[in-house]
Amino acid sequence: MASTMQFNNFDAFEDAADGAPNASDKVHVRVQQRNGRKCITTVAGLAEDLDIKRICKAFKKNFSCNGAVQKDEESGEVVQLSGDQRTNVKEFLVDQEICHSEAIVLHGF
Repeated sequence: MASTMQFNNFDAFEDAADGAPNASDKVHVRVQQRNGRKCITTVAGLAEDLDIKRICKAFKKNFSCNGAVQKDEESGEVVQLSGDQRTNVKEFLVDQEICHSEAIVLHGF
């Protein structure tokens, strides 16, 4: 009875990690203090295939604030908005189905 059994190397959870967003897939929403009470909100990590200028225009119209698209070497295109717009940005991105709420990370005070 020296026979050995051969088991298949099948991993049932192999594709489960594909559904979870990676660190590079996350959208980072940060608030940065300027001077006094003034602050800016930055949105980085949006997908490359999205029209960032159009999203910035929608942010400006919906939140009644000023905004601009800046090019960054590390993050690609970054949207800058005046004021603390973190929660507004998260709600907008989820409502418009641009990204899932699990993929959005809020930073700041």
